[in-house]
Amino acid sequence: MQSLPGRKRGASRILVTGASSGIGAALARHYAGSGRRLMLWGRDRTRLDSVAAECRALGAQVATRSIDLADPQAARAALALDDDAFAFDLAILAAGLGDIRPDGALTERPELVIELGCVNFTTPAMMATLLAGHMAARGGGRIGLLGSVAAFHDLPYAPAYAGSKAGLTRFAAALRLGMRDHGVSVTLASPGFVDTPMSRRLDCAKPFLLDVETAAARIARAVDAGRAHLVLPWPFSVLRAAQALLPGPVARAILTRTRVVQTPRG
Repeated sequence: MQSLPGRKRGASRILVTGASSGIGAALARHYAGSGRRLMLWGRDRTRLDSVAAECRALGAQVATRSIDLADPQAARAALALDDDAFAFDLAILAAGLGDIRPDGALTERPELVIELGCVNFTTPAMMATLLAGHMAARGGGRIGLLGSVAAFHDLPYAPAYAGSKAGLTRFAAALRLGMRDHGVSVTLASPGFVDTPMSRRLDCAKPFLLDVETAAARIARAVDAGRAHLVLPWPFSVLRAAQALLPGPVARAILTRTRVVQTPRG
């Protein structure tokens, strides 16, 4: 881990996970600026260093940590160290994986289910829990969690991904309720299709596709305002409501006939 200069009084102290690419990287750039102290976590060291350099050029003080969030215990130990050193007042837990069932396979690999469960639910939920307690003791803070509109639907080609995001959705609502009298806001952002490396691996229609900088700006505004839940772009809220109104057999028929193919991770 790189070290940061001494704490500047009054400066925001921000943790962003998943900062090496996609929405996490865009959020890191969004928050970079004079007086901002960023701790950026990511799995890819080369890309993480590149994002850190961009943030420093924008005036932020930046430290980085290369870590795989598929190991919750390693993440817990790292977070305890980093929060003790920097006392985060804002945490954006944006890291996530979006793998689906391989084309032609009947089910996902069990190993993939474990990995998605850790990265998309167990680790961010653990981190949010630890941070919420510490922030409450310090007098307040803000936590942003990155979900997905996939949480609203029974996706037969991605049950582990949809399930992990659904778990995070319920967790975020429950944690927000538990922290409402302790000065800690919890915001869940549920994006649809955003132009990121993850979505580019998907071979399917991508309605209402957002560019990553626009998505990051909207997510940041929601977190800064302490909103409970942001669905973006807004048509996905309409689609969620529409599915709820469909007869069960019709909704199931649509979902089972949807075919999505994904390029394997490099």
